[in-house]
Amino acid sequence: MDLISAALLGVVQGLTEFLPVSSSGHLILARAFFGWDPGRFGMAFDVACHVGTLLAVVAFFRADIARLIVAAPGALTGRDGEYERLGRLIIVGTIPVVIVGGLFADAIEAQIRSPLLVAVTLTIGGIGLIVAERLGRKSRDAAALGYGEAFVIGVAQSAALAPGISRSGATLTAALLLNIERASAARFVFLLSLPAIIAAAAKEGLELATVGIDAIPVTLFAVGMVTSAIVGYITIRFLMRYVASHSLEVFAYYRFALAAITVVWLLTR
Repeated sequence: MDLISAALLGVVQGLTEFLPVSSSGHLILARAFFGWDPGRFGMAFDVACHVGTLLAVVAFFRADIARLIVAAPGALTGRDGEYERLGRLIIVGTIPVVIVGGLFADAIEAQIRSPLLVAVTLTIGGIGLIVAERLGRKSRDAAALGYGEAFVIGVAQSAALAPGISRSGATLTAALLLNIERASAARFVFLLSLPAIIAAAAKEGLELATVGIDAIPVTLFAVGMVTSAIVGYITIRFLMRYVASHSLEVFAYYRFALAAITVVWLLTR
């Protein structure tokens, strides 16, 4: 991997982390299509890009995050303010991904990172988006979510550990099926993604620590991280405006097209 491929992968990550099209699936397909060898630090580089998009979420939702931090003691002691309750919803919604990630993350990383499986999961996720858009009434605010409903959205987030499903796609699908309106759903699922991204980065960081910092291609990681942060911030701004008045079905059709292209590529190479 060189600086150009690192930057391009950072762009791919920044564009696709927040759009409901799967950043991990796109990173796998980009490497496969262009012949970029992920090398020894392939998964770690992905996490560096995820840290970049984490910074984008923090920057965009900085006011909400600051209020959540201030409200954290009240959230833990049962106070029922807006941000105290939002904090508890995020905690409940994070439980499934902690359990599934802790038990199955290594197996998922080893077994389902092939282009063909990404094509399958892209298709499944696209079908889910269309069903959610057509069946969800989109009449509720995310603040009205119950704790059980937050857990259901968290289960959807844990399913996104499989590349191609998409964290934002799965959680938005679940939220829409629970009749949450799009803009409110997007804000909630982006805030919900923070603990999962932080946990993934911490896990990979601990693994890298056993290798030794001198062995890590710091420059490549930095390029991917900065690029994904900048592009990710722009993408969040776009999506938050887009979902206010537009259907998410266009992203489903994009997923179907990419899955078809992947299958054709596999059959003809």
